[in-house]
Amino acid sequence: PRLFDYETITKNLSVADAVEAVEEAFGALAKGKVDVPMPMHIGIEESADAGPGDCHIKGGYVFGAKTFTVKLACVSFYKNLDRGLPPGSGIFIVVDAVTGSPLGIFQENRAMTDLRTGGAGAVAVKYTTPLEGNVIGFIGCGAIARNMARAAKVVRPNFTGVAYGLAGAEEFATEMSEELGVPFTVASSSQELCAQSNVIFTQTTGSETVLELDWLQPGTTIIASGSDQPTKQEIPNDVLKNSKYIADLVKQTSKVGELRGPIQAGVMTEDDVYAELGELVNGKPGREGDELIVVDLTGTGAQDAAIGQVAWNKLSQL
Repeated sequence: PRLFDYETITKNLSVADAVEAVEEAFGALAKGKVDVPMPMHIGIEESADAGPGDCHIKGGYVFGAKTFTVKLACVSFYKNLDRGLPPGSGIFIVVDAVTGSPLGIFQENRAMTDLRTGGAGAVAVKYTTPLEGNVIGFIGCGAIARNMARAAKVVRPNFTGVAYGLAGAEEFATEMSEELGVPFTVASSSQELCAQSNVIFTQTTGSETVLELDWLQPGTTIIASGSDQPTKQEIPNDVLKNSKYIADLVKQTSKVGELRGPIQAGVMTEDDVYAELGELVNGKPGREGDELIVVDLTGTGAQDAAIGQVAWNKLSQL
């Protein structure tokens, strides 16, 4: 197989490359045309010799595609910061769907994961927000937030941005305003951000909830991507219960996403799910009025398969 290093990947792939392929993958997923096994999670408990950290293994195959993808992503190795290393890393393996032979190994260190997450954010914005007049808030201002902002620019180019984070909000707002050519301001609190925003991206560590129901404006869309394991929750149960709730994949969000919390609390069931995101792609109405919408993005193997195919198609020609 060919090996693609991090620099090659980041120089040649963008969120815009991912959006169309991810949207098509979600549509196929909703039709049952994607084989997506449940993610494998390996917890690296902190000891004198290891951790703390987490490893996720995901993958998928979109029916009729020429390749399938398996991904290994390591996250939350926070002690790496003291070592001068990033807290996350990862590889994609793109495999020939005819022969079963690996075609490419992509040392993406979460770059492709963040791109496909941004692609999902773009799909969510496309189907759940107005065409114009959007004020988009970002709670959490790290790498995923940057790709969500880039994704929003692809589908809603005239938005105004608001940022709030425990760290890095000023830098995020300045960088994104310069890169995207849209105005950004910095909020002093999550509550202030909610008061200004009709679209809210949350991408935090998920160690505690980040907003409250009575802070939200009518017609708000929340796109939550911080929860990907059972210990995390960004959105309070009462917000979820009072929303038109949309999952990327119910079998995942009910176990490791935002839906897990209200199910465990007994205030929601899987029957309360309005739709999976791919159903909106396939024609089910998204926003219909001033209802509260929550889109829960845990990350699916369908997205990994989509960005893997895009990456192979583009980078194999270099």
